[in-house]
Amino acid sequence: MKDLIHYIARSLVDDPDAVDVAEVEGNQTTVLELKVAKDDLGKIIGKQGRTAQAMRTILGAVSSKEKKRTVLEIIE
Repeated sequence: MKDLIHYIARSLVDDPDAVDVAEVEGNQTTVLELKVAKDDLGKIIGKQGRTAQAMRTILGAVSSKEKKRTVLEIIE
């Protein structure tokens, strides 16, 4: 799932080398922390948060198949 978010984020931004995804695992939940360049933050969030919500929806669909909860956090 980390690779999926990394791929999507790199496809959206102008500076793909600045994309970093950190994975923090818990007992039942995994948190993916997405960091991008400050100039690309708006592209990741999208208008009214639609792009970020779409990424979270895809992540939820993939994680439900693995029977594990995954949360996406976008860090400035």
